[in-house]
Amino acid sequence: MAQARLLIIDDEPGILRQVSGLMEDEGYSTVTANGGEKGIKAFGAGGISLVLLDVYMPGMDGLAVLARLKEIDSSVPVIMVSGQGSIDVAVEAMKLGAIDFVEKPFQPERLLVSVANTLELHSVRSENIRLKGELSQSRVMIGESEVMRALRDEIAKAAPSKIRVLISGDNGTGKEIVASAIHENSPRSDKSFVKLNCAALPKDLIESELFGYEKGAFTGATTGKQGKFELADGGTLLLDEIGDMSLDTQAKLLRVLEEEEFEKLGGRRPIRVDVRVISSTNKNLQEEIKKGNFREDLYHRIAAMPIEVPPLRERKDDIRPLVDHFLELFRQENNRPAREFTDGAIRVLMSYDWPGNVRELKNLVERLVIMAEHDIIDEDDIKPLVSEARIATGDKPLGELTEEFERSLILSELKKTGWNVSKAATRLGIDRANLHRKMRRYGISREDEPGVSGDEA
Repeated sequence: MAQARLLIIDDEPGILRQVSGLMEDEGYSTVTANGGEKGIKAFGAGGISLVLLDVYMPGMDGLAVLARLKEIDSSVPVIMVSGQGSIDVAVEAMKLGAIDFVEKPFQPERLLVSVANTLELHSVRSENIRLKGELSQSRVMIGESEVMRALRDEIAKAAPSKIRVLISGDNGTGKEIVASAIHENSPRSDKSFVKLNCAALPKDLIESELFGYEKGAFTGATTGKQGKFELADGGTLLLDEIGDMSLDTQAKLLRVLEEEEFEKLGGRRPIRVDVRVISSTNKNLQEEIKKGNFREDLYHRIAAMPIEVPPLRERKDDIRPLVDHFLELFRQENNRPAREFTDGAIRVLMSYDWPGNVRELKNLVERLVIMAEHDIIDEDDIKPLVSEARIATGDKPLGELTEEFERSLILSELKKTGWNVSKAATRLGIDRANLHRKMRRYGISREDEPGVSGDEA
């Protein structure tokens, strides 16, 4: 993650030095401005992650500066700091778009917590904006098959309520897209959509990610942190791959769902939240309950409305519109000429069962957009790729086929990115920790590509 760059605007040189030193000790980069007009100029130069702005300054006061900053770039969060705090001034600052109001003489810890929490919240909001953009492009629900129309009907029924939804389906079917569609069509669509991949985090980290922690809760907790529940307050929280959550964490999650409140790690007071929880899994949770891996009482809490996302083999009529969508998407992304699949090419695609689902089809189309030597892609272009996949699959169980496809896809993306794990994870739509875990699981290393270096650990 890029280092946050803070702009500190105050008319007192001593305060500028004090706050700048405090923030730099915490790893932030700082820019200081003595007075409002200099602050506006520094802000206009760009590259600012957050502003700490004094209220009472000679000439242009803090409220006037705040209004000007919001005109320049309303997305950058601003924290007001004042030695003459009043409710009226705080209210006016919030109306103008300030995130927080800290009184002087401030406690260093109070200011650090405010900065950390504001940056975290801003990161979530920025991610929401990115996700909404993706929803309008690569993450839309494509297809008019009977099963897809039924899926849309289920989403339409679930979205307006607060009912907890459990989305099940094989890897690559688009469970996250379904969750996003439920949120976007709900009364909470203007609030945060926060995701947590339960499979990507070790047991000792997932609780701090869910519930947050106070300063000193454990070794290394030099400041407090908001958890996903707190960040999603008023909005929606997606617990992705909830079937991989440990039993201990399941028990704590169940209590939060029942009481709608939680305590941070190291905290002493309950925090009430209004969060709609959507869960997803590629596992059969009923079978996991029988094996003792998943709590039955939690299952009934999260699965008030179960939704099954169909695999691509059950909606092959959607292959043509999916191909057309991916062709246009990758043409724009890679500045390539328009491509077209012939009817014969589509028939070949429809003869294949797609163990990797829509994700596998998407990867194949991207490969052809980049590698094809002509604009019309026919069955002769497709057959070798699908034949290779068929030979690789044989008569193996679906689970094994899916794992083989996933390993092949991961290896392909790593090679495309020069073994840059961060870039490969972004292209695959997963976080870097999850990709590292999968690489270990499948025994993937740079030894698979002799002579290549540059892995981002």
